[in-house]
Amino acid sequence: MTFCLLLLSVVAFSAAVPAPRALTAAVWPEREPVVALWVWQCLVATVLLCCLAALVLGAAAVFQTVRDQVFAPAPPAVTAAYDLSATAPWAAALTLLLACGAAWTTAMLAREAVEARRGRGLKRAHLRERAPELPAGLPVRRGALLVLEDEYPDAWWLPGHPPQLIVTTGALRRLTDLQLDAVLTHERDHARAHHDWLLHLSTALATGFPRVPVFAHFCDQTHRLVELAADDTASRRCGHLTTALALIELNQHRGVLSCASSRRLLGERVDRLLQPPPRLDRRRRALTTTAAALVPLIPLLITFTPGLTALG
Repeated sequence: MTFCLLLLSVVAFSAAVPAPRALTAAVWPEREPVVALWVWQCLVATVLLCCLAALVLGAAAVFQTVRDQVFAPAPPAVTAAYDLSATAPWAAALTLLLACGAAWTTAMLAREAVEARRGRGLKRAHLRERAPELPAGLPVRRGALLVLEDEYPDAWWLPGHPPQLIVTTGALRRLTDLQLDAVLTHERDHARAHHDWLLHLSTALATGFPRVPVFAHFCDQTHRLVELAADDTASRRCGHLTTALALIELNQHRGVLSCASSRRLLGERVDRLLQPPPRLDRRRRALTTTAAALVPLIPLLITFTPGLTALG
């Protein structure tokens, strides 16, 4: 159970206050939201991999049947390297706790997937009611832009098969051509990067484990960073000022002009577009991305090192 405890110590450092708080308080994610999203995903993946590996090793230590299945292809020296025979009295309780956590995580992910699919179905049914009927025989492209007759200025991307980009006539009247291009580029970036998957994953984990800091921060930061990342894509194509003006025009009725505080995401996005922060240099982006990708290898190293050492 030594390796199981070592894995859980990595979870304690990654999932508790130090790591997520340091990443949340850092300034550089605002400059590189795409890289920051990748770092958050790697951190969460590390926590989940540690818990899964600890569950497998704990179950192998407590239950002989599981041990025989897990180590069936391995020689006896590999099994002996993990010292699974010396089971602590609390090993069964810890394994049961990890199994309950795994079952709860699966249930939360399944519930989020079902609710997301049902929500998309309801939205598509609502769109079919609002969308104008086209003449018979008129070809319709899958995923084409759908224009809704509505004075309310809005534009959004509806995930699914096929995905659908929707814009209202209120937005068309209020935005210039370049501003409309910025809005559509923003929404298309959400679809291209599959931001909806990230949002559903972070929401499911935060809902299932609201008192685990890494999941709570992951949810909050994901909702923030996906918008910043899409803003950057739109501003690189259409310009920072144009994107900021488009954002203001679409959200003026929500009070975005009065949102001077950084606590409000709309105000923060507008301020950031009007005064864009400098990006990290290419070397720092590469180093950060590579370092984050190596973090999930920690639970794999802890899990497989004893067996590989025994084979060597």
